[in-house]
Formats: sequence, structure tokens, C-alpha cells
Amino acid sequence: MEKERGLGVLCHISSLPNEYGIGSLGKEAYEFVDLLKKSNVKYWQILPLQQTGYGDSPYQSVCCSSGNPYFIDIVDLKKQGLLDDEELESAKMPAGDIDYAELYEKRYALLRRAYARYNIRDEKFIEFIESGEYEDYALFMSLKARYGGTFNHFPDAYKYKEHLAVYEFRNAVYRSEYCFWLFLQYQFKLQWSKLKAYANSKGIKIIGDIPLYVAYDSSDIWARSELFQLDDDLKPVKVAGVPPDYFSKHGQLWGNPLYNWDAMRAENYDWWLERIEKAKEMYDVIRIDHFRGFDRYYAIPADAYNAVSGEWEQGPAAELFKEVEKRLGDVEIIAEDLGVVDEGVVELREACGFPGMNVLMFAFDGSEDNAYLPANIVENSVTYTGTHDNDTAMGFLQAMDDEQFKSFRKQLRTAIKGEGAYEPIVTREDAVKALCACAAHAKSYLTVLPIQDILCMDNTARMNVPSTASGNWRFRLTSMPGRNAMAELKKLIKDSGRN
Repeated sequence: MEKERGLGVLCHISSLPNEYGIGSLGKEAYEFVDLLKKSNVKYWQILPLQQTGYGDSPYQSVCCSSGNPYFIDIVDLKKQGLLDDEELESAKMPAGDIDYAELYEKRYALLRRAYARYNIRDEKFIEFIESGEYEDYALFMSLKARYGGTFNHFPDAYKYKEHLAVYEFRNAVYRSEYCFWLFLQYQFKLQWSKLKAYANSKGIKIIGDIPLYVAYDSSDIWARSELFQLDDDLKPVKVAGVPPDYFSKHGQLWGNPLYNWDAMRAENYDWWLERIEKAKEMYDVIRIDHFRGFDRYYAIPADAYNAVSGEWEQGPAAELFKEVEKRLGDVEIIAEDLGVVDEGVVELREACGFPGMNVLMFAFDGSEDNAYLPANIVENSVTYTGTHDNDTAMGFLQAMDDEQFKSFRKQLRTAIKGEGAYEPIVTREDAVKALCACAAHAKSYLTVLPIQDILCMDNTARMNVPSTASGNWRFRLTSMPGRNAMAELKKLIKDSGRN
């Protein structure tokens, strides 16, 4: 597939500024698209759009194909006559970082009031319900609203999804719960489709992110438990994570149940094909997080307290992606191949033709063989200054002492000169801009810059610290990026030939 050379900006929907505590699919998203267009940005990368659960991580969702109700534009709900001025006023929250506790208390109550005024007999909504696309999700969320906790604590008839019991429960809560959760997904889907169409009309492609694994407490596992490594009590036998690495000396214990790849294979990978097909509808380009898990995955005993004791096991490798190509045709995929990368992962990525990722924060360790050095970057790849799991570039540089920064600055000067560009590097702010320029001038067909690095923001703007359970995913712009910063970005795009 021919890939368009260009530059993208990484900024999640949640990080957009507005008056209501978290970014939405409303006016601010369209303003952001317009800013990108004016700067000749060709790609907008976001994190997973799915509904978050405990911990507020977009990588831990109650349903891997859902949309996050927090992103629903409540101003649009008012335009539909489902909310009034007073209710909209009550939804206002301070600018800055997201307060998820307050948001949870206020937003779902507001959405329920909007739903109470909605005509569930609307012809298009009935059609949406009858499609069955979100039936398992709506049942799962209705059960959680009734019983709380994880699905493992549902009464057995519901825990094991006995058909008659679930059918009767659905009828009992059809209007009060079941249709409420479908109403949220319906509104999200309408708003997202409209926003994506607008971005595409401006020549901007959306890069969407899908996690490799799904959360334990999710409709995905509750509905198809046989496709995961669970015991007879539906508890995980082994869970996902990664061994000790750059981010953590004890590894990362994610806790997600692992796939039963034999069961997946027996169904010709239908579950995964359906997931990728939905992602293809939602995004122009799909970034698959932790791609290496398709080759070999790290399996940790479910009772372990860290990731040190895990073992590598064999994944489906190219067999799955041959099926994707056969049944779905061309799907533009970026393989997140960071972390522990061995020959098998490289062979799988190259066999599929997927671009991998380069992170410049990892490049300057003094080794000329470092794969992330601009001189070693290949065209079929995507270059970042850092990802959502890294510190901001400014935070990364501020953590260096003077000697470390001096060494880094020297290596960065050499690298950017090697790319045929020049940036004066004296201060740490200079170095952030030079790092962005180095990424833009790299040979990769695509470069993606986090909005925090474009704006030279320090580590108070960091999105996520791996292996920490709280305080993450809260970053939000207090206002739209300023004219000067976007003008500099436009000039960088032109100078690097990515316009």
C-alpha cells in the first residue's frame, strides 16, 4: 500500500480544552482539525477511543469496540433538546487537568437526564439497536449497574451468560438500563462519524490506537470467555505484561487475561477480524499497541506480584494477518514494536509490510548502532520524539544534569546535521525544538509529534507513567495551541518536505 509522506500530531480527544472537564467530539475537536489543516498537518493521532473503566486508562476498557461516553458533546445534546441551559451550566468544570472522580459523578447523571428525554422509538435508533452491534456491551453494563463489582461476582446464571436468564434480565431492564447504554454508543458513533468525515474532508487522516489486550472486567471477556486463558471459575490463569525494561526494573504487570490462541484459530480468528474491521471503519490508519505479542507474548502467572517470573509463549504470528489481508483487503497498520524486540518480531513485521516505530528519546545512548538514531531510520517506519508512555521532551531533558545535557546536545547536533538540517541548540527549549526538527527530517514516511513537544511543555503535561496506577491520563490543554507554535510547526513541515 502506498503511504503518504507527512507529519502528524498526537493529541488525544480527552486532552482538548473546553468548559466541561474533558475534551469532546464537539466544537473544540473541529477547531483542532482546522489548526492542523492550517499548519499542513496530514495526520491526527489519538489514543484508544473506548470507554474507560477503573483507573481511567484508555488501554483498559469495558468494551474494546465501544466509544467513551465522556467524549460525547453535551452541547450537541442540548441542541437536540435533551439538555437545558441550566444543566449545561452545571456541567462546567475548571480548565486544566481532568478530575475523573468529579467527572464520573457529574457526567453520567447528566447523560441519564438526556436519555430520559430521548425518544427510544426513533426509527434510526431502533435500527441501531436491532443491528446487535453493542448488545453484549449493553447487557454487561446493565448487569454492572445492577450488581456492581466485576462480572466474576454476578449471580452464576449471569456470570456464565446463560441464555434464558440473560434474555429475561434484558427485558426487565430494557428501558431503564439496556437502552441507556445503547443510547450512549449511538450518540458517540454519530458524533465520531461526523468529526472523522470533517477531518478527512480537510485532507487529514486519523490514526487510531487499538490495544493488543482487553480488560478482564469487560463485555469482551464476559461474552466470549472461551477465547481467553481462564479457569472454570472464569478467573485468569496467566496474564499479560512485559519483562523488566527501560520503563520498569520489575517489568510491567498489566493483568489482562491472555488469549486462547488455539480457540481463536479454531474460529479462523473471527473475533480479531471483527475487531480490526470495526477499527478500519473508525480510523484511516490503525496503530496496534504491543504488536510483538502476536509473535511471542509474555505470560505471567495470575498470582504473581510483579512481571519478573513470566515466560515467553508463541502467538499466531503471520497466520492472523494473512487472514486479515484475505478477508478485509488493504488495512493500513502501524506496528508498535517498542520494548523487547527480537528477530521474530522483526520478521513478522517485515513479512506483513507494516511500518514499525522509532522513538528519538531512546536514540542518543552513544551507540552508532542504535536503531532509533536518525541515520539508521528506514522509510517504512514512523518516527516520534516520544509516545504517551514517555515523559515530554522537555521533562526528559530537564531530568538531565548539565554534563548529561551537554553530551545529549552534542549527539543531537550531529544527528540533525546528518539529516541536512540545522537548529541552534543552547537551551533545553532549543533542544526540544531540535528534537522535533530531527524527527521531521528523518527518512521515515511519517513523523508524529506529541502536542506537548510542539508546545515545549514540561513533565507536568506527561500523559502516562507506566507501572503506576494513579495520576495518569489527566493531561489537558488549557487553550488551543497558539499561533506562533503552529506557525513554527508549519515552517518545520515545509522545511522537512512533509507538506
